[in-house]
Order: sequence, then structure tokens, then C-alpha cells
Amino acid sequence: MNPKCEDGALAWASSAIAAKWRDAEALSQTPLKGDASARRFWRIALARRRKQTPESVIVVDLGPDDLPMYARALGLYPKSMREPPWVNVHRFLKSFDVPVPELYAWSAAERALLVEDVGSTALADAARSGDAADLYRDAVRELVRIHAEGTQRRDARCVAFSVAYDERLFAWEMEQFVEYGLAEVAQGADPHALRDDVAQLARRLGRLPRVFSHRDFHGNNLFVQDNGRVRIIDFQDALMAPAAQDLAVLLTTRDAAELITPAIESRLLDFYYAGRMRAGGLALSYEEFLASYRLCVLQHALKVIGRFIYLERHGTAGYARYVPYALAQARRMLSRMSDEFPRLAGALAA
Repeated sequence: MNPKCEDGALAWASSAIAAKWRDAEALSQTPLKGDASARRFWRIALARRRKQTPESVIVVDLGPDDLPMYARALGLYPKSMREPPWVNVHRFLKSFDVPVPELYAWSAAERALLVEDVGSTALADAARSGDAADLYRDAVRELVRIHAEGTQRRDARCVAFSVAYDERLFAWEMEQFVEYGLAEVAQGADPHALRDDVAQLARRLGRLPRVFSHRDFHGNNLFVQDNGRVRIIDFQDALMAPAAQDLAVLLTTRDAAELITPAIESRLLDFYYAGRMRAGGLALSYEEFLASYRLCVLQHALKVIGRFIYLERHGTAGYARYVPYALAQARRMLSRMSDEFPRLAGALAA
């Protein structure tokens, strides 16, 4: 992002802070590390004279485009949107008290948000020094409510309900694996020989029932506050997806395997399914649910292998270290489904 764009967001934030809290004064601004997107973030520390004024706020520069690459490539969103997806989805989530940050102000002209600071302790970091099973169970509890109540409250005004994680999107995501990732993890494998298995995986996932889904529900997008409350960020890409997709992301993405053992994984899947049954069911038997989870883990692993190699080759460093974890997750799932995806199993065999 060019300096002018950064200055615009911060200058707007200064005015927005003064309008929101007349007693507040910005003391300092600290850039925060984002993820693989064009968005930029700053924490603004505030001097305050009233308890109602927060100690700090977060400024978000949304970058040049509201939509991720897959959404632009597949034309998944309406051509004209009156507000950024973050604002649109935030309104829906707040309607049933999902613990997302408060939105204090936003500017269409500056493409910037002023939001609540939910802290610096990501769930994944808290779990490294705490009880991973308990912390992740709290996250799954929130996920049960998002899936169950969010789906029941279907609202045509929320853009997430018009976007589906369907066969076409699953297949598009795995193209990066075939094009970029395969050669890194299976040297000499013929990409054309794997296309039938990849297409079958996308078809099976596309036939699963869908729920309102966060889409990127992992331990770096969940924060644990001092009171133990889990807060949820990065929800702007919400859409309709198989229930197990969010679970696959939460329990297996990046280096989650260092925290989530197979025993913890099994207990959390049981906990989720029991919660969903109490909340109105999933339209899947328990065995069907577990089968859908294995498919989602496999697809997610293949997707991120391709995505992370793509990012590294295009100048975004730091993601290649997660590729061995994703490969291990893919092999773990294929060990249980080798008859269903024989070409993939053969290509990725250790």
C-alpha cells in the first residue's frame, strides 16, 4: 500500500476518534502484522479522561479491493455493493451477539474502519501456554452457535447468504495445489493424472449441506481476553459452507497439529456434533459428519499447500514453514481414504 493511502486512513482515524470520544487524544500508533491480504492495521493508544473511552482502538485500512482473489475470479459477489463485506457481515453477526469487535466508525471514501481492540493474545498463542483442549472447546462452542443460529437467522441483506462454498469454488482453490504445490511435495507426479481425484473431492464437498460459515476460523483469528472470553475477527469472507469446513480450518490449519492431538481432535468433534444436535441438528448422521470432516481436512490441506507456495513465489515470505504440516494432514486423511482417492494417495505417499 502506498504511503498516501496509509496516511489517509490514519488521518481519517484521528478525526473519527475525536468525533467519537471528545475527551480522547491519540498518544501513539503501532503497525500490526496482518495476514496474506492487502489490508493494513494499526493500534492507536488513547489518552482518556472517562471510563467509557477505550484505552486503545484498531484502525483497519481495507486496501484496494473488498473481495479476495477467488471471489473476483469466480464472480461470487454482487457487482455493486453499498458497503464493504466486513461492515455487512459485522451487522449480521452483531444481530445475535457473536463476540466480534465493536465497529466505532467507517469511511467509504478512505476505505477504513475504526474498531474495538480485542487484545493481542491469539487463541493459538494462549493454547501454547495453557490448556489447548479447554481453549479450543470454547472456540468450538462459539462455532456451534454461529453455525446453528446464524443459519436459522438467514437474512438476504447479509452478503454471506448469497455466496456458496460449492463444487466450483472447492475445485478453483485446489488448482493452486495442482499448479504450484504438487511439484514441491510430490516431485515427478503427473498433475493430469490427479485431476480425476481432485474433481471427485470437489464434487463430494459440493454436495454437502451448507451452514452459515466464518470460512477462516483459525487460532490466529480468535483472541482470548483476560476474562477468558473468545473474540472473533476476520469474518468478512463469511459464506455458506459445509459445517466441517470451519472445523477443519480450526483444528488442522498451519501448525495446529502441535496443539491439537488426535485425541483432542476427536473430543472436539464429538463436542461440536452434540452441540449441533441440541441446537437443531446437522442433517448428517455422526458417521456422515466425520466423513465430511475428513474430506474438508484433505481439501483444506491441498489448498493451503498450493496457496502457501504461491505466496512464497510471489514475495510473501513466512508461509513455506507450514507446508510440511499441511502435507502431514493430507497424508493422514488419505491413509483413511486411499481407496477413494488412489492417485492422490499414491502421489503424496511418504
